[in-house]
Amino acid sequence: MAETKNTTYAGIMRDLQARKFAPVYYLMGDEPYYIDKICDYIAENVLAPEERDFNQTVLFGSEVSAAQVVDVAKRYPMMSEHQVVIVKEAQNLKNTEALDFYLQKPLKSTVLVMCHKNGSIDKRKRLAATIDRVGVLFESKKLRERDLPAFIENYLRAKGASADPKSQQIIADHIGADLSRLVGELDKLLLALPDSDRRVTPAVVEQQIGVSKDFNAFELRDAIVNKNVFKANQIIKYFDENPKAGNIYSFLPMLFNYFQNLMIAYYCPQKGSSDALAKWLELKSQWAVKDYITGMRNYKGVKVLQIISKIREIDAKSKGLDNPNTPPGELMKELIYFTLH
Repeated sequence: MAETKNTTYAGIMRDLQARKFAPVYYLMGDEPYYIDKICDYIAENVLAPEERDFNQTVLFGSEVSAAQVVDVAKRYPMMSEHQVVIVKEAQNLKNTEALDFYLQKPLKSTVLVMCHKNGSIDKRKRLAATIDRVGVLFESKKLRERDLPAFIENYLRAKGASADPKSQQIIADHIGADLSRLVGELDKLLLALPDSDRRVTPAVVEQQIGVSKDFNAFELRDAIVNKNVFKANQIIKYFDENPKAGNIYSFLPMLFNYFQNLMIAYYCPQKGSSDALAKWLELKSQWAVKDYITGMRNYKGVKVLQIISKIREIDAKSKGLDNPNTPPGELMKELIYFTLH
């Protein structure tokens, strides 16, 4: 494993499926989804069911010391080629010197899995260097908002389904970057699709997830991009009357991300080229480029800077700063009016 040095999720999974096991996997980061996927695969596939009783151990970092983890890792498997040792809450392990010493010459028969969520070990420390040298040091990072549609597309494709770009964006805007929740909602959609038509459409999203195909974050963003004042006000009115459908706390990040990217688009040396602009903004699909081309046509650079400043002001007010009593709905109306006029 040390020779291939696959430290991406896809690379690690390829090696696991090929039964190329590293002596240690240190899975860390702020996105628990990939940590759980790798750990669960190892727990369910390295050993046969009849081998697990004697050869698979789950420990918790808050309940054991690093020395105790090493004691378990040093055991030889019983009537099996491997033993699996899973340490959850690895961030709570104290005095990791014993672990570093063990990893200088780990047992090849032991697959040690360390799960460290909501944080990472210091990569400058000796332990991190040792893990990286002999095994897999994997950091699971939160996906950026702009990467969610591509994640949705790839997840559905792997399940034999598809979704049009609009549906992908509606789902991404509504669910956000919590991948575990996002995958749960996608699985719900997949169950509802008939075998004869495996396409996810806005109508399917509305029916299964409860997001209106006409009044949602995507449509609000589209109205703002195209300076459609009537449509934007319709959607804001709908949200004001149906708070569960959308609120300022979910839309502010969406609008900020768009106008921040729009500001960056102005600095593209070839902003007239869709391909160059997509590369400049690191967009995963050409479909998203048109919104920035339209945005540059409808909003001057100075206005974009003013909008970004206004979004920051409204964000502060929504959190109670310099705002004793203005409700969120009125703040949203204030922001939309400023943006479109």
